[in-house]
Amino acid sequence: MDAEEQATGHEATGPARQERLVVEVRPQARRDTVVVTLTGEVDHDSADPLKDALREGVKDAVRVVADCSGLRFCDSTGLNVLLKARLRMLDRGGHLDLAGLRPPVDRMFEITGADRVFRVYRDVETALTDEHAHA
Repeated sequence: MDAEEQATGHEATGPARQERLVVEVRPQARRDTVVVTLTGEVDHDSADPLKDALREGVKDAVRVVADCSGLRFCDSTGLNVLLKARLRMLDRGGHLDLAGLRPPVDRMFEITGADRVFRVYRDVETALTDEHAHA
């Protein structure tokens, strides 16, 4: 596996293959906070890196901020992955927040009502500086 394949958890299927979803887990200065950066598209065929990151990459976090500013598309599979991860976080006293939702992803969250379930921030910086987010 090359470095990109290791970062995404998927092996290449051909020379022209381009990763549809790249997920990066970044611990923050606050040791209990992790930012999960999503770039690309999340759907049934590309959701595994997101599932893995939200299960394994954030185990010790009390707060996870999903940076969706690079997310171009998210279908019901992606929404369900985020909702399940939110419930796991709540079960252990934590939070999963969203930041940087862009159209059409923002519209999908609005239509489904998920924007009222998650704390949604304009951007990651706003989310990380919210003094009430750890309450």
